Amino acid sequence: MTQTDQTDTAPVPPWRARTAILALGAFVVGTDGFIIVGLLPEISHTLDVSTGAAGQLVSLFSLAYAFSGPVLAALTGRWPRRRVLVVGVALLAVGNAVTASAHTYALVLASRVLAGAGAAMFMASAVATAAYLAGDKHRGRAITMVTAGATLALVLGAPLGTFIGGAWGWQAAIWFVAAIAAVVAVVVAVLLPSVRLDQSTDLRERLAPLTDRRVLRILVVTLFAFIGIFLPFTYMSAVFAPALDGSQDKLALLLMVFGVAATAGNLGAGALADRTDPRRVVIGATAGMVAVFLLMLAVRDDFVLAAVTTALSGVVSYAVMGPQQHRVITYSPAGGASLVTSLNTSAAYLGNFAASLIGAAVLARSAALLLPVAAAFAAAACLLVWLLSRPGKAFAAPGAPLPRDAERPAGREGGPQENRSTTS
Repeated sequence: MTQTDQTDTAPVPPWRARTAILALGAFVVGTDGFIIVGLLPEISHTLDVSTGAAGQLVSLFSLAYAFSGPVLAALTGRWPRRRVLVVGVALLAVGNAVTASAHTYALVLASRVLAGAGAAMFMASAVATAAYLAGDKHRGRAITMVTAGATLALVLGAPLGTFIGGAWGWQAAIWFVAAIAAVVAVVVAVLLPSVRLDQSTDLRERLAPLTDRRVLRILVVTLFAFIGIFLPFTYMSAVFAPALDGSQDKLALLLMVFGVAATAGNLGAGALADRTDPRRVVIGATAGMVAVFLLMLAVRDDFVLAAVTTALSGVVSYAVMGPQQHRVITYSPAGGASLVTSLNTSAAYLGNFAASLIGAAVLARSAALLLPVAAAFAAAACLLVWLLSRPGKAFAAPGAPLPRDAERPAGREGGPQENRSTTS
C-alpha cells in the first residue's frame, strides 16, 4: 500500500461504478428499515405478541442506528473504508439471519439492534467514501447516488419484501434481505479499492465535531426536517383517509408515488448542490415542504389531488438529506467525514422516531392536525438554516476562531482536507 497526501480534487476513477456499489448497499439498508412495517401482522402472530409490540422492532432498529452510528464511526476511523463497509453490511446480514431464525421476541429484538448497528456503520462510511471517490466536482451527485439507494427501497425493496412475506412467510422476506446483504459484502470486498480517510487523527480529534456549533446547527435542521417529513408519511393512511376510503390498493399507490418522486428529488438536489450553495437547496426544499403540507389540507378528500401533492411532498422532502450531508462534510476535520455523516444520518433517524411519538399524540386529537404540525417543523428547519447558519469555510477546532466568509459547498475552496491512502 502506498501512502500519499491528496486533496479532494483527485478522485479515484471510475467513481460512478464504485458509487453504484455503495448505492446497492444503501438499498439493502433502506429495505431492512422499511420491510418490517409490512410484515408486522405476521410477525406478531408468529411471536405471539401484539402488533404494537412487534412495531417496537422498527423503533429499536431506528434507535440502534441513531445511537450506534457516531460511536462506531469514531471507533473505526482509522480502519480502511472497505473493511468498515464489509463489516457493517456483514453485521446487517447476520442480524437479519438471526431475526429470521429466532423463535423468541427477546432474541428478535436483540437481532434488530445488531442489524441497526451494522446499517449505521455501513451508511456513514458509504457516504464519506462516495464523496471521496467522486472528488469536488461531483461530490453532491455521489452523495445523493448513495442516499438514492435507500430511497429506492421505498419503491422496490419494501414492496418486494412484503410480497415475498405474503407468499412464503415473513421469515423468507428477512432471509431475502440477509442474502442481498451478504452479496453486497462480497462485492464490496472484491471491487472497492482500499481507501483510508484517516491516518493521523486520534479519537479525541475525530470526536471534535461534536463541539463545533456549526455541525450541531446542521444536525438540528436535519432533526426538525425529518420530523416534518415523517409525520405525514408515517400516518399517510390517516392523513388521506377521506380520499382512500379504506382502500389498501390506493394507499400502496400513494406510497409508490412518494417513493418514485423522492428518488427524483434526491438525485436532483445532489446536482443542484454541486452547482450552488447547498444551504440554498435546503432552504428551498424545506420551504417547499411547508407549502405542500398546507396544500394537502385542502385536498384530503380527492384521491387524484392527494396523489399529486404526495408526489410533490416526495420531491421536496428527499431533496433535504443529500445537501445536508454535503454541508456537514464541509465542517469535518481530517478523517472526520464518516463521523459527521453518521451524526447527520442519526439525526434523521431520531426525527423518524420522534415523528412516530409526536404523530401518535397528535392523531389522538385529529388526523388533520398532523399536516400543520409537520409544516411547523419544516418551517423551523427552514428558518434555522436561514438565520443560524454562520459563515465558515472549514472545520475549526474547539477554541479556534471561526472564519467570517460565507458558507461554501463542501469540498470546494475551504472544504475538508484529509490524508488518504488507496490501493487499487
